[in-house]
Amino acid sequence: MRYVLIDRITELQPPEYAKGVKCVSLSDDIFGDHFPGYPVMPGALILEAMAQLGGVLLEAAMREQDHHNLHALLTMVQRAKFRRVVRPGDRLELEAHCLTVSEDGGQIKAKAFLEGKVASEAELMFAFAKVTSPRLLQTRRDVLNVWLHGAVENPTG
Repeated sequence: MRYVLIDRITELQPPEYAKGVKCVSLSDDIFGDHFPGYPVMPGALILEAMAQLGGVLLEAAMREQDHHNLHALLTMVQRAKFRRVVRPGDRLELEAHCLTVSEDGGQIKAKAFLEGKVASEAELMFAFAKVTSPRLLQTRRDVLNVWLHGAVENPTG
């Protein structure tokens, strides 16, 4: 994944909700072009951050139902609203609340907050794809462990 847009998952309570953080940095390569002299985080990347958190929530809900090889794919965005400009130095607090989840996919309501105020919100729909590669499954577990704990559980094994 080229753009990992979650720095930390602070709460994961499947299937109900997840919370996470994205610290927006001037060193993020998107700010070279968006926009010179007035760097602004693109709305599409704010949506992607919310989608990454929502995907983690839905996948965790399915793991609780003994489905360990599903990857959530964003399929639809509805009712997206952008209320505040997100700039370097901002800390986005992300929330995802599960509306529905099944073996076919799921729907979440996501919000991004700046200083306690809604910066963006949307309803996001996902489909599940089965992951069969053991290497890819391990990589996904490693990323999740970094998001949740700050480190890979077993870096040597």
